[in-house]
This record gives sequence, C-alpha cells and structure tokens, in this order.
Amino acid sequence: MSKHKNIKVEIDGIKFDSKIEAKYYSHLLERANDGEIGHFIIQPRYLLQESFKKNGKHFRKIEYVADFEVINLDGTIEVIDIKGQIMPVFALKKKMFERLYPDYSLKLLTHVAKWGGWVTLDELKRLRKVKK
Repeated sequence: MSKHKNIKVEIDGIKFDSKIEAKYYSHLLERANDGEIGHFIIQPRYLLQESFKKNGKHFRKIEYVADFEVINLDGTIEVIDIKGQIMPVFALKKKMFERLYPDYSLKLLTHVAKWGGWVTLDELKRLRKVKK
C-alpha cells in the first residue's frame, strides 16, 4: 500500500504506484503502437532547484518526478501526472515546473468512465460543477 492508499501494480516488469497509472501506461503503449505519438518515458525527472550549502548546512536538490513524458509526432512534449487529488507539495512543484519548463505542457489526468475516459483535473472539476 502506498502513501495515498493506492494499490501498486506491475505490468511488463514495471512497478506503478497505482492501478490508474498502470492503465495510462497501457493507453500510451496503444497510442505508440498505433503511431499516434512518437514515444514516451516513464517517471522522468525534472530539476527544480540545485542543491546548495548555506552556513555549513547542505540543502538537497528539489526534483519533480512526473508519471510520464510523451513526445508527440510534432516534437512537442507533454508531461503527464495521473492524479486523484492535488497535494500542497505538488502545487508548489507544479508552479516551479511551469516557470522552469515553459515549452513543456503539464497535464494532470484522471480516468472517469462516465465522462469518456481520460480527462484533466480541471475538466473534471468543470464537469462536476455543470452537473450540479
């Protein structure tokens, strides 16, 4: 069991933190096999702040580890994070990422069958608001 009560899943010898993350991996495999995307990377790392020393104390670097990086056929890059909810530390890392990697598109996705499958968290919020 992980820190967010997700059930870890293994596919193709790759361990995923949740069933939904594993499901998106399968989705990306299909898209790659169908020629819809160039390729993808699992758990890419992005440096947000270098490590440093101050007053004799060492501060570790800050990294953001996404779930996937998708390289599209046109060369554009989408960074994908599969989320159920946004935790405070992620909100800060997202802000730092957006500043440091302006050419990358960061998408927070979840899977909701009743709304057609993969949707962004913003779109899910909008859909739920409209439903009320």
